[in-house]
Amino acid sequence: MINVTQPSLAPLSEFIPYLEKIWASGIMTHNGPLLHELERELATTFRVPDVICVANGTAALQLALRALDITGGEIITTPFTFIATANIIRWERCTPVFVDIDPETWNIDPARIEAAITPQTRAILPVHVFSAPCDVVSIKAIAEKHRLKVIYDAAHATAVDVDNQSLMTHGDVSCLSFHATKLFNTCEGGACVTGDPELAARIRRMRFFGFNDNKEIVDDGMNAKMTEIAAALGLANLKYLTPVRANRREKYSLYMKSLQGNRHIRFQKFHPDAYNYSYMPVVFDSEETLLRVESHLKVNGVIPRRYFWPSLNTVLPLPQDPPQPRQSLPVAEQIASRVLCLPLHDQLRDEEIQHISNLVLAKLS
Repeated sequence: MINVTQPSLAPLSEFIPYLEKIWASGIMTHNGPLLHELERELATTFRVPDVICVANGTAALQLALRALDITGGEIITTPFTFIATANIIRWERCTPVFVDIDPETWNIDPARIEAAITPQTRAILPVHVFSAPCDVVSIKAIAEKHRLKVIYDAAHATAVDVDNQSLMTHGDVSCLSFHATKLFNTCEGGACVTGDPELAARIRRMRFFGFNDNKEIVDDGMNAKMTEIAAALGLANLKYLTPVRANRREKYSLYMKSLQGNRHIRFQKFHPDAYNYSYMPVVFDSEETLLRVESHLKVNGVIPRRYFWPSLNTVLPLPQDPPQPRQSLPVAEQIASRVLCLPLHDQLRDEEIQHISNLVLAKLS
């Protein structure tokens, strides 16, 4: 089997010394020394003022919403994303308002955002899809004009720069995922990035039940701490982030040499230096073509995956919600029905990429 992804992992021999430190200290969680070390290293690597590590990317989104006092009201977001983006909006008793996407970048279309703003709108929650940066300049201008908060779902966008500046510096908060499938992983984990020191301090308190440094309860909170074991894996893996990204870029290029130019498929638009090559998404000319290729790949031991299907505006509201008309967002619905991610990971061999490409092309003739 060739799976769509595998985790990027440091050699086990480099992880074990971190575990020995944990066993020696007896500290397994509660803002331990390895967590603090990982936060410092990530801030340096990403060239941002601060990184607040948490249990997972969904918790990062929840903490960002709570720390910005966004409860109730509407949040404008994209339907072309993982369900967690919309889930956490609803979980916080807000209403996701979906806006259609750009047909080339597949990110939320800024030209459509203002029409969705109402007196109940509290924030904009865009997603850097497959690590391609959103139009952060246009989104900032809209948010400032209407006095809205901006929270970026940057789950895919680790180690992406725009104009020699970390993509994480945009918005009030950027929320990362360090899940095992991501370019950089701590098995499970995530982080909030913000340039506001007071907001960063509040998120730190809120991830640990609302305690301050003196163990006084001074805020609302939850248990969203990252464990020392997860931080240890992050420290071991972080040393390999640059070569892992370079390796993924080479493998992406190999796919493109074989597949680019075929009239039945096209690819996401992005600047080659503002992308981390975590995924290999392909858009087919129809869902019928996608299903034919997907079936052929699986029969031959290759397991692709449909990201992000179906478009969330066709899923929400849920059946138990009060009756309301579903939005029609044709671009997102069309892209979601025709996108297939091909395998892309560190262990994937060049000959396997050629084999996968040949299997795809065999069903496009």
